[in-house]
Amino acid sequence: MLTQRSRYALRAMLYLAEQPSTGPVPMNRIAAQANVPRKFLELILADLREAGFLFSTRGKMGGYRLARASHLISLGEIIRVIEGPLALVPCVSRTAYRACLDCKDENACAIRQAMARVRDETARILDGTSLADAIAEDLAAA
Repeated sequence: MLTQRSRYALRAMLYLAEQPSTGPVPMNRIAAQANVPRKFLELILADLREAGFLFSTRGKMGGYRLARASHLISLGEIIRVIEGPLALVPCVSRTAYRACLDCKDENACAIRQAMARVRDETARILDGTSLADAIAEDLAAA
């Protein structure tokens, strides 16, 4: 299940993706428009900045802006920064693999095989959906 922190991150990034590239957007405006508590937003934006998705500018005219075009940032990338691996069980994770302690035969495990398919499809959809795609889908649905 997607955590509230990931939902906040996605809402903030989608809001930034909708903004014209005229300059940085103040954190207070992001918090208000994306409906994200400022306390959490500060931490989330810091993580996204460190991951290279955002640029930040200090000062009175400061704020945040996307570091890449919105069509070059996928929802999967954002979720991985906030949550870590997309896999539901550690034995199918591509980036944080850990064997399950109670598994007798990993290669024959039906749970592992099903969760690998879930991971692959989840990654395909999230990595194949950019911020620009998500905004376009939202506009098309309106």
